[in-house]
Amino acid sequence: QVRLVESGGGLAQAGGSLRLSCTASGRAFSAYTMGWFRRAPGKEREFVASITWSGASTNYADSVKGRFTISRDNAKNTLYLQMNSLKPEDTAVYYCNTPAYSFHWGQGTQVTVSS
Repeated sequence: QVRLVESGGGLAQAGGSLRLSCTASGRAFSAYTMGWFRRAPGKEREFVASITWSGASTNYADSVKGRFTISRDNAKNTLYLQMNSLKPEDTAVYYCNTPAYSFHWGQGTQVTVSS
């Protein structure tokens, strides 16, 4: 019913920036609070950031606060994650979903940050 597709990942140097995008097919996710999650090698999936349906409220993990910015464009049915001041610790596969994991996980997009 809903397919999530993440994109925008790649290789960046420490201190660099990347912008991730997430789109959904099958149904618009404008009515949902949406979030970004990541899974690093050898670690469990962790919460990164979330944003309410209106975009009025955002929440961030302490590890990314001040460096990452989550946003959304409901007209385009797209979720974004602007990542600045990247650190090697940010290396992970990044996924989008609702905080309740309402949708099937997509393939994610790989972010690799070199030292």
